[in-house]
Amino acid sequence: MNILGISAFYHDSAAAIIIDGKVIAAAQEERFTRKKQDESFPVNAVRYCLDEAALHIDQLDAVVFYDKPMLKFERLLETYYAFSPRGIASFIIAIPVWLKEKVFLKKIIADKLSEIEPYNKKKLKLLFTEHHLSHAASAFYPSTFPKAAILTVDGVGEWATASICYGEGKKIQLLKEMKFPHSLGLLYSAFTYYLGFRVNSGEYKLMGLAPYGIPGSEQVETYVKIIRNQVIEIKEDGSVWLNPEFFSYATGLRMVPDKRWEKLFGFKKRLPEETIEQHHCDLAFAIQLVTEEIMLKMVQHAKEITGCDTVCLAGGVALNCVANGKLLANRTVKDLYVQPASGDAGGALGAALAAYHIYFDRERVIEEGDAMSGSYLGPSYTDHEVKRMVGVYGAQYKYYESFDELAVKVAGLLADGNVVGWVQGRMEFGPRALGNRSILGDARNRDMQKKLNLKIKYRESFRPFAPSVLAEDNGRYFDIETSSPYMLLVAPVKEQWQKKLPDNYYQLPLMERLYVERSEIPAITHIDMSARIQTVHRDTNPRYWQLINEFKKLTGIGLVVNTSFNVRGEPIICSPDDAYRCFMRTEMDYLVINNFLFVKEQQPAWNEKDNWKEEFKPD
Repeated sequence: MNILGISAFYHDSAAAIIIDGKVIAAAQEERFTRKKQDESFPVNAVRYCLDEAALHIDQLDAVVFYDKPMLKFERLLETYYAFSPRGIASFIIAIPVWLKEKVFLKKIIADKLSEIEPYNKKKLKLLFTEHHLSHAASAFYPSTFPKAAILTVDGVGEWATASICYGEGKKIQLLKEMKFPHSLGLLYSAFTYYLGFRVNSGEYKLMGLAPYGIPGSEQVETYVKIIRNQVIEIKEDGSVWLNPEFFSYATGLRMVPDKRWEKLFGFKKRLPEETIEQHHCDLAFAIQLVTEEIMLKMVQHAKEITGCDTVCLAGGVALNCVANGKLLANRTVKDLYVQPASGDAGGALGAALAAYHIYFDRERVIEEGDAMSGSYLGPSYTDHEVKRMVGVYGAQYKYYESFDELAVKVAGLLADGNVVGWVQGRMEFGPRALGNRSILGDARNRDMQKKLNLKIKYRESFRPFAPSVLAEDNGRYFDIETSSPYMLLVAPVKEQWQKKLPDNYYQLPLMERLYVERSEIPAITHIDMSARIQTVHRDTNPRYWQLINEFKKLTGIGLVVNTSFNVRGEPIICSPDDAYRCFMRTEMDYLVINNFLFVKEQQPAWNEKDNWKEEFKPD
């Protein structure tokens, strides 16, 4: 049985294909169009999935869309009616789009598929699943759990903003929902907006900024009290009530009423690119603490009503890896599985899986490891395709017949302080680069974080970097008892690797604190002595594992810095062409694609007419 899942028309469009319940391919549209969080119909992603599965549209048993548009339309109409006459400006913009396009989604999908290839429209089985069911299915079915509590938390689907399901075998049962306009995801996005980052893409920046807040400080505690006492009400089951006085997303063109928030928190909304000051950090820390508290309560309640101590997470809030790490560290759950593409992109996969197991009533087969294949579900490129790129740009390279030799060479380059672009095998599905579309560096190098942020990524200097660590060495460096293959858990760096901080550490200016050497592996040690961990497993990514192992032989350290292969505002690279362009636009030293090694100083002069820094808008 062949099923294609699609997410589109909101943000982060994607496609995924399964055959007899097995995940064959999945990819986000942005990787092909080079438009970050592309919301358009995923023509390129669908075409890739069909090619990878060696199928035509006429061979599909179903095409499944990841939410129910009419329910979403109902929510819009009821919300505008309830708040009338507020929101008239938003209404005038939104409703015509729905009446012209989204109400007729069946026809739009059918027509878009015909752009890919001719097919028999009469035979096409087009299904729609509820948004949160797509999320729940994306987390539960690929997991190794026979049964589990499933918690989905995001901004909003049709009506639901959080849901608890019970999964057992092939069945998923909805037990409880929290409904719009009350939403943990939208609460976090409101603070993302107020602190000067883009909603739906900057939430991870807010999470990265939070540790710069001063723990236990009067200002942080004051902000937490304001949020808890005036902005929201937190119930014992983790559900929240948001005070409508402080939010305008239900009917407005912005997240919050700026003036009211200025009066509430005592400072103006930060504009993008404005200097980040301590009060920004403290407010970020406060909302992170509140978010963790709410997630803890939600998970505890999910355990209570399902009787399960194994939990699956999905939805955008599930990408809050700090909160995820806390859930494991305080033993709230026995075991946790987070879908690596927890946002809307993963909804495409969940929609396909939900159709297979629920609509078609097919049995679930639990894999020894999870069913995501390390999330390496995107396209790969042959040596022939790399050589085609070489011809286009006149690129100079050395080809290594032996990967063993190449791994030794690159390990040496990293140990010498070089920055290496690393492109191997199939592209990752989801927001994290996991060693196939990555930029790598030496975690021991105290200048590496600054170099990567300012000279490679062209982004904010406070942004932390993740370690890719040999799975078997994970416990050597970090206080964590489980693997983290998808970079979705944060844990402390072990004390023996930490360095003593200056007595006046928290009195230092923000940027001075940033560059205090905190550990023996400073490039991946965040300001609060934590790290966002990716464990690298020999069975799922043997090439990446081998590279890190060669680095360990050379240096004694079994981990490297890993950041996504892109610049600020650009989607993660997909093709050899994308990789070479990014390599030449930045101060990266070396590029490796398959067994090809490119040395920056040997490349022809890069003359580019396009202003790519404007093309990729700051996120």
